[in-house]
Amino acid sequence: MYNDCHILAPRQRRSTVMSSSLRHIRGFAWMLAALVALGPLAIDAYLPAIPLMAEDLNTSLHNIELTLSLFLIGFAAGQLIGGPTSDRYGRRLTILIGLSLFMAGSLITALGSHIELLWVGRLLQAFGGGMGVVNTMAMVRDRYSGRESAQVLSKIVTILMIAPLAAPFIGSFLLLFADWRSIFFFLFLYAAILLVVLRLALPETRLAEHVSVISPLRRYLAVLKNRQALAFLFSVAMSNAGMFAFITGSPGVYMGYYGVSEFIYPFLFGANILALSLSNQINIRLLHRFSTTQILRVGQSIQLILGISMIITTLLLQLPLGFLVAQIMLFIGMQGFIVANGMSGATDYFPHSAATATALISASGFTLGALSGALVGLLGDGTPYAMVAVMAACPLIGIVLREWLQRPVTVVQK
Repeated sequence: MYNDCHILAPRQRRSTVMSSSLRHIRGFAWMLAALVALGPLAIDAYLPAIPLMAEDLNTSLHNIELTLSLFLIGFAAGQLIGGPTSDRYGRRLTILIGLSLFMAGSLITALGSHIELLWVGRLLQAFGGGMGVVNTMAMVRDRYSGRESAQVLSKIVTILMIAPLAAPFIGSFLLLFADWRSIFFFLFLYAAILLVVLRLALPETRLAEHVSVISPLRRYLAVLKNRQALAFLFSVAMSNAGMFAFITGSPGVYMGYYGVSEFIYPFLFGANILALSLSNQINIRLLHRFSTTQILRVGQSIQLILGISMIITTLLLQLPLGFLVAQIMLFIGMQGFIVANGMSGATDYFPHSAATATALISASGFTLGALSGALVGLLGDGTPYAMVAVMAACPLIGIVLREWLQRPVTVVQK
């Protein structure tokens, strides 16, 4: 077995002693949170503008919603390429290339006059964003492991919550003074500032002795052959799929079905981010007493119960918007128990290929998110039914796959 795939017990601490300068990077969590924020900013900031974009470009609402699915696919592809590139050539170089591509895609989208240009721009924007963002977990794993890794990730996610909370408000605010194109000019400027800051302040965290010439395919196969890592992978991926089902369906449900205005929508959307931020804070404290797997199981179980509850109350009781919003808040909030613990649990098996493992986990989540979002659009009939049904199915599938993969494999001797 080659060195990059030595299997570590999930609770085993790293023996490598990092240099004092690397262990005390000023603003480390803030910089990584700002990098990860590319995703939610690019996804959520333009949601209030979707109806206006369809009208301005003289195209269907479905074609504009397709830009979200394309973004998720491009983001997944960027992570799949960026992960092995980061493990082989370094975190910083991969981040800077990714930010440059994100900027180019933002300009193409902002200047596009046809829907086809928007599709191309969003794909390029997403690919670059994925290349950069995939390094976040890898850089944390370069320095921490086990509970410590999950705690640092939870802190980063807590800081990160500013982005998805603020993104729809930023989009709505820009629409007060300019058209939808200003949102993508804003994304270009954000990426440009971030590129300069990271170029000057963020050092390389990958250790030279961990560099190998192992092919990306062999790295990915090593992750895919590890059943315990796959159990964490599918737990995170299906939780993300449930969230993206909501993100895709929420504009039509909130603004279309319930008649919420484009300026009230960000408040309802932001309520979910507050719930997620709170659950991340709770997760940090729970990790002092419980294992990452225990907390993850609780989060998945609660998501499944809430999914079933949303189906029942929406189909049979037809309760008002406020009750649906409250259930969705709790559903999205449970990601605070699932994502950080699932990512930490999976990457602990691959300390020297953290970016590759992270890329596969994140790419799986975005790919399944694109599929769940497309399914919501395909089944959608203007009511909340399709959205809540897909949301409920995601934790069910995640739990079934986790239980199956974590079962001991019985070897039959002949």
